[in-house]
Amino acid sequence: MAMDRRLGREGAALPNKSLVRWRRNGVVWLLSILASAAVSGQQQVNVVSADQALTKLMEGNDRYSRDKEQHPDETLARRRELENEQHPFAVILSCSDSRVPPELIFDEGLGDLFVIRVAGNIVDDAVLGSIEYAVEHLHTKLIVVAGHEKCGAVSAAVAGANDPGHLKSIVAAIQASVEQTRNLPGDKVHNCVRANAIRSARQIRESEPLRELLQKDGAKVIAADYSLDSGRVTLLDESRP
Repeated sequence: MAMDRRLGREGAALPNKSLVRWRRNGVVWLLSILASAAVSGQQQVNVVSADQALTKLMEGNDRYSRDKEQHPDETLARRRELENEQHPFAVILSCSDSRVPPELIFDEGLGDLFVIRVAGNIVDDAVLGSIEYAVEHLHTKLIVVAGHEKCGAVSAAVAGANDPGHLKSIVAAIQASVEQTRNLPGDKVHNCVRANAIRSARQIRESEPLRELLQKDGAKVIAADYSLDSGRVTLLDESRP
């Protein structure tokens, strides 16, 4: 009789109820894992707009200039988060000068800024290619060209330096800004620093394919001037050096 209860109509053994329950729970668990993975794969990165990025940068610089830095995104957890991907919210083209590290003057941390540094914050093919990568592949919406007070490269260009080797290519790249500001009153070097930052920003804005990318993606290019004394970054008006 006991044996009969375990046999079906065709004589096949019926599955144990606990086994059925275990299989059903296992299937549900597997489906939940797959569903979670699918949702995760479909999640899009929360892209920061150009205006939001600029606000964040200027708030960070305000903290830095007041000696109220927060030093964000410097933890082990942040390093782990960035092992496989990065989503910087701003590109910073700045001078190589050791006194103007962008992550410090904007009080940002790991993975926050895509930084390109070259003496005199000049623009060449390598710089443009780097910016193109950030805009097209990392979806960064803000590019800031940051000149700075008492820039050595600009000072050399204003003085008409004729340095040997590759230094002359840097001076030559700044020469147009020297000519533009030659007859302006005030500090000749600082006038040229500001004009050079604006000119570099214009070169980025008007280059191809960046011009098309900027229009399509809503990205912005802004020139700025950093004060060594106050620690403050000033945004520059395109209409004046």
